[in-house]
Amino acid sequence: MIIGYARVSTDDQSLDAQTDALTAAGAGKLFADKISGSKRERPELDRMLEQLRDGDVVTVTKYDRLARSLKDLLEIVETIRERGAGFRSLAEDIDTTTPAGRLVFHVFASIAQFERERISERTREGLEAARKRGRIGGRPPALTVAQIAEVRRMRDSEQRAVSEIARLFKVSERTVRRVPTVP
Repeated sequence: MIIGYARVSTDDQSLDAQTDALTAAGAGKLFADKISGSKRERPELDRMLEQLRDGDVVTVTKYDRLARSLKDLLEIVETIRERGAGFRSLAEDIDTTTPAGRLVFHVFASIAQFERERISERTREGLEAARKRGRIGGRPPALTVAQIAEVRRMRDSEQRAVSEIARLFKVSERTVRRVPTVP
């Protein structure tokens, strides 16, 4: 079955052009959301994905109706594939039910993977350069050395409750528990 998915970002936009095109493309069932594409939680999209059966083809007028980013698009299309269905975008002429469509889609996936790896590489290079300049990355410690000693004393010697100590120092109970005991 051809299943159509349409989306507009706001309530004052019309879904008519998309639903007309999807119906003309043979969609037997339509799902539509009026919500920003940047939101991953979309009720009708989720409902559609849950109902997919083997052999269904999810069809959109343009792939940006399904997802705002290539990463999200790849994740959603992978979910569609895992359910045994195909994906088709009318404007971009992508159809993962055909060998050529799968090739085009895999080229997109490869480019997205390359970009993720480049971002990771640039991040590592930046951190390494910062370390060479004496900067240490990461979050600053929640407690100073003096505060750690006081937490240890209150917890181990005075036997105060972890929750009380956490409240006094305005940190989480986990932070208090992670302070090592004196050997």
